[in-house]
Amino acid sequence: MILVIDNYDSFTYNLVDYFGKLSSLPIDVYRHDAITVSEIESLKPAYIVISPGPKRPVDAGVSKEVITHFSGKIPILGVCLGHQAIAEVFGGDIIYAKQLMHGKTSAISHHNHTLFQSIDSPFHATRYHSLAVNRDTFPSELEILAETIDDQEIMALAHRRHPTYGVQFHPESISSPDGLQLLKNFMNVIDL
Repeated sequence: MILVIDNYDSFTYNLVDYFGKLSSLPIDVYRHDAITVSEIESLKPAYIVISPGPKRPVDAGVSKEVITHFSGKIPILGVCLGHQAIAEVFGGDIIYAKQLMHGKTSAISHHNHTLFQSIDSPFHATRYHSLAVNRDTFPSELEILAETIDDQEIMALAHRRHPTYGVQFHPESISSPDGLQLLKNFMNVIDL
């Protein structure tokens, strides 16, 4: 089962739709204030996806607790707010982005991690965010996988030892042509 933590975002069901195209696994969606870590344990998900959402990681309900508890046990993908929550859980800071990006595409360069297998570098993806991970306080447990070409804003990260990944951009947006491939790669990079 794929568990999606919904941070009250309109893009959540685009993610659900994409994962439904990639897998025959059932997909369960829970709002971030409607499930606990112990309830998630009893569901035994194969994957956890932390959705985009408004505000800051501190406002994302159970999302940070899920990352803390399940990183290293279950593959996790954080999208936008979920990406920021991963960085914060491991000691990073969230700051205002260099540019406000709402519904705009950017050229993004990646560092050939398997999360980006079969995706050209640079590639284009759609962004919807006002906040970003602070490069100056980037946690040593994480690595930067991708960044914007124009201003080097962090666009993807991974835990160095666990299958825990974050992307600041929206792979589920119709304006992110490589998004489905990235989600497929997430489901294939399992290395527990």
